[in-house]
Amino acid sequence: MSTLVHMWPYIWPSERRDLKARVVIATVLIFAAKLATVAVPFTFKWATDALAGHGTAPVGPDNVLAWALATPVMMTFAYGGMRIVMAVLTQSRDAIFAKVAMNAVRRLANRTFEHMHLLSLRFHLERKTGGLTRVLQRGRDAIETIVRMLLLQLGPTIVEVVLVAWVLLFHFDWRYLAVIVATVVLYIGYTFWATEWRMGIRRDMNSSDNDANAKAIDSLLNYETVKYFSAEGREAERYDRSMARYEDASVRAYVSLTVLNAGQAIVFTIGLCAAMVLCAYGIEHGTNTVGDFVMINAMMIQLYQPLNFMGMVYREIRQAVIDIENMFAILERKPEIEDRPGASPLQVRAGTIRFDNVSFAYEPARPILKGVSFDVQAGHTVAIVGPSGAGKSTISRLLFRFYEVTGGRILIDGRDIREVTQASLRAAIGMVPQDTVLFNDTISYNIRYGRWDASDEEVKEAARLAQIDSFIRHTPKGYETEVGERGLKLSGGEKQRVAIARTILKGPPILVLDEATSALDSHTERDIQDALDRVARNRTTLVIAHRLSTIVGADQILVLDKGSIVERGTHEQLLAHGGLYASMWNRQREAQMAREILEETGEQEPMAPDRDPPDVEGDELVATADAAE
Repeated sequence: MSTLVHMWPYIWPSERRDLKARVVIATVLIFAAKLATVAVPFTFKWATDALAGHGTAPVGPDNVLAWALATPVMMTFAYGGMRIVMAVLTQSRDAIFAKVAMNAVRRLANRTFEHMHLLSLRFHLERKTGGLTRVLQRGRDAIETIVRMLLLQLGPTIVEVVLVAWVLLFHFDWRYLAVIVATVVLYIGYTFWATEWRMGIRRDMNSSDNDANAKAIDSLLNYETVKYFSAEGREAERYDRSMARYEDASVRAYVSLTVLNAGQAIVFTIGLCAAMVLCAYGIEHGTNTVGDFVMINAMMIQLYQPLNFMGMVYREIRQAVIDIENMFAILERKPEIEDRPGASPLQVRAGTIRFDNVSFAYEPARPILKGVSFDVQAGHTVAIVGPSGAGKSTISRLLFRFYEVTGGRILIDGRDIREVTQASLRAAIGMVPQDTVLFNDTISYNIRYGRWDASDEEVKEAARLAQIDSFIRHTPKGYETEVGERGLKLSGGEKQRVAIARTILKGPPILVLDEATSALDSHTERDIQDALDRVARNRTTLVIAHRLSTIVGADQILVLDKGSIVERGTHEQLLAHGGLYASMWNRQREAQMAREILEETGEQEPMAPDRDPPDVEGDELVATADAAE
C-alpha cells in the first residue's frame, strides 16, 4: 500500500486527462471482461444439457426460437462467442492501459535519474556505479510490474472471485460457497506465507547480484590497471565468488518456487474435488444435471486462473517492492545542498570572490579548513599551493557549493553564495579539473557540453583557441570522432584541451583551474599552459596548483598548510620570505634540473614528472571509506 501511495500520482497524473481517461476505460473493460468470463461456464452448461437431452422441448409455433437457442449447436456457438468476447475485452483493456503503465515507468525512472544528480558529491563518492545501475534497471522493471499487477490483475481477480461466489450461492447452495471460501482462504493464506518466506531469499539474490555487477563494472573500468598487474585471474576469482553467492541464492529461490507452486496446486485440487463431489451427489439424487457438473468444473478451473494470478500478483508485487526499495530510498534521500527559499539567480557584475573566515570539515572531528580568508579581485589571478591534503581542492568544491561551509561565508560580488540558486552559481564558474573525464560520445558533443546551444562554428573556434582544432581535423571523422569510455581514446593532453575548449565555449566570468597540468609532461604542459593563460585573460581566476612554475605570474599566491593559509604574496615576495613556498620551489627546481641533465645526457628519465598524488583530502577519503563500510 505504501508503494501504491508513492506511485499513484504517476498512475493518475492530474495534468494528463488523456491518461486518466484510459484508466477509466480500462476499469470499465475490467468489469465487462469478468462478466463475460463468468458467463462462459453457463454457456458450457447449456450446451452440455442440450447434448444430454435436458433443456430440449417439443417444436411448436410458440417455442421455435427457444428450441433453436437450446440446441447443442447454438449453445456451442454461444460458448465460443463468449470466450471471444472475454478475450477481446481483456486484450483491449491491456492495450488501452499500456500507455498509462509505460508513462508511469518513464516518469518515475526519470525523476529518480534527476534526483540522483541533485544529491551531494558525498553520495556520489560513496556509491558503486555497477550496483547503482542494477538498482535503476530493476527499479524500472518493478514499476511496470507493480502498475500492471495491481490494476490489471489484482483488481480483476477480486471482481471474479466475488462474481463466482455469488453464482455458486444462488445457482447451487451454501455448501458450494463454503467450499469456495475455504479453498480461496487456504490458497491465499498459503501463498502469502510461502511468498514471505521467499522474500528473504530474494533479498539475498538481489544483494549478490548487485555485488557481482559492481565488481564486474569496477574491474572493466580499471581494465588497464588489471593488465598492469597481471591480475586477470584475481579479478576473475573475485567476480566468481560473488557469482557463487548469486548461484546459491538463485538455486534456493527456484526450490522455494517449486514448494510454493506444489502447495498451491494441492490446495486448489482438494477444493475442486470437493465441489465436484457435491455436484455428483446432486446428480445421483436428481437435483443437478450433467451440465451442472460440467459447469462447476469449468467455473472452478476458470477460478484457478485468477487465484493463481493472485498468488503470482502477491509474489511479483512483493518481489517488485524489494526491487524498488532502493530506488525509493534514493528518492527519499534529501540532498545535502538545497536552494534556500527565495534564492535568486546570481548576477555577476565584476566577479570578485571573497572567502571570509571559512571553516569546513567532512567529519566534525577532522577539520579540513580553519578560518581561511582571502580575496580574488575581478580580473585577477590567485593561486593556491601547498602539500597534498592541505585542503586545496576542498576550496574549489566549496566555491561550487558541492559542500556547505561549516563556518564563515563565501561571497561573489558581495553576495553569499548560499543565497543564490545553485544553477546560476555554477553557470558563472568554469572548471578545468586535474582529471578530465569525458562522455563516451564524440569530440563535438564533449566540447558543446560547455554551452549546448552553441553553433558548429563556435565549437570549432573554441577548439582552435584550446589548440586542439588541428588534431581534430587530422582524425578520420573529425569532430565526430568517438572519444571512448571516460575519453580513454585520447591522450592526457588531448583530454585537457577538450576540457579547456569546453570551458572557453561556456565563457564564464570566473575560472577555476584545479591542477589542470599536473598530470602532463613538460612539453605538453607548456602548450596547455599557454591555452589556459588565454582562457584566464580578463577573468577572475582561482588556480589550484602543484607545479609552482605554472603560477609564477599570479597576482597573489596563497600557501595552504593543514587547512590554514600560512603564507601569501607574489612569487618574488614568497621566495624572499624563505618559508614553505621557497622550500617547495627549491625542491621542484632541483627535480627539474635533474630531469634536464638526464635529457641532455640522453638517459631515460628515472621517474614520472615530480608531482604529488591527486589532491583529495585524506579526511574525505576516511569519511568516504567509513560511509561505504
